[in-house]
Amino acid sequence: MHVFELTRTLIDIPSVTPEEEHVGLYLRDYLTRLCEAHNGHVETMEVEPKRLNVFASFGDPIVTLSTHMDTVPPFIPSREDDENIWGRGACDTKGIIASMLIAAERLLESGTRNFGLLFVVGEERNSAGAYFAAQTPRASKFIINGEPTENQLALGSKGALRYELIARGKMAHSAYPELGESAIEKLLDALQAIRAIQLPVDPILGPSTLNIGTIKGGRAPNVIPDEARAEIFIRLVCDSASTREAVRLAVGDKVELTDVLEIPALRLVAVEGLPTTVVAYTTDIPAFNGAWGQPLLFGPGTIHVAHTLDERVPKQQLLDAVEIYQRLVRQLQRQA
Repeated sequence: MHVFELTRTLIDIPSVTPEEEHVGLYLRDYLTRLCEAHNGHVETMEVEPKRLNVFASFGDPIVTLSTHMDTVPPFIPSREDDENIWGRGACDTKGIIASMLIAAERLLESGTRNFGLLFVVGEERNSAGAYFAAQTPRASKFIINGEPTENQLALGSKGALRYELIARGKMAHSAYPELGESAIEKLLDALQAIRAIQLPVDPILGPSTLNIGTIKGGRAPNVIPDEARAEIFIRLVCDSASTREAVRLAVGDKVELTDVLEIPALRLVAVEGLPTTVVAYTTDIPAFNGAWGQPLLFGPGTIHVAHTLDERVPKQQLLDAVEIYQRLVRQLQRQA
């Protein structure tokens, strides 16, 4: 199958987190046929009921090509024009999966072995598949994680710090606000204090950034609200200790502060001859925790259109990625 056709086939299998079952079964069957033709081994890892990681190996893997199979909502079917393939997951990461699969086929046809492919669930929410795979590692020395980097090797990626804030107040009739206590006003004060924090800046990864992602609260316009909630997401560029302390001091006793997620910022390695970049998003790499080897980050497409209604991947980048994934596998095997 051509990489364009395979990309569209994968896009047209909905796999919004946590509903990855059908794309996982498709990849299992695809890899089973490839293993039968080239004396490989395929296995599934049940992360949760109806949620499977899929791993295939050819010999003893020195290098593992890996990415996630889930997407963000909503599902968008595929289409194509002369330059791009469009649809949900086109660049994040159905096109990457297709590029890895075609690269694997060409490596095997040329006699190259001792590599694997690992496709995991849940990256878009909590990296459940990568955490599960980290508990059952293989003898891989390198893992090439696929995310849209415009076919450049990422030298680093920002981390993440996510909090839930809960403010509690006292209900009252809005005509007599002095009889109540507004949870929404408490929450707004806490959020404003967080916005005033001077977040760190790293010379390579750039500035740490804050996003107030959700705000919920209140019962009716004429009721003093007794509860309000918000979720915030901070992109880390260094150790989280100073940022955590700044957030704690900013909110004080205004709200309850709950840790939801922390992913550390990463420094990654370059490979001779390939252009490099730095990315602001988080990946599955921290969840693997080195269990599948030294990580590299590379893939076709740009993150700027991922998670949007205009998600797409350039056809030329897909073709180039097929060649570069082969080159990376061979180069890393020689290095090992």
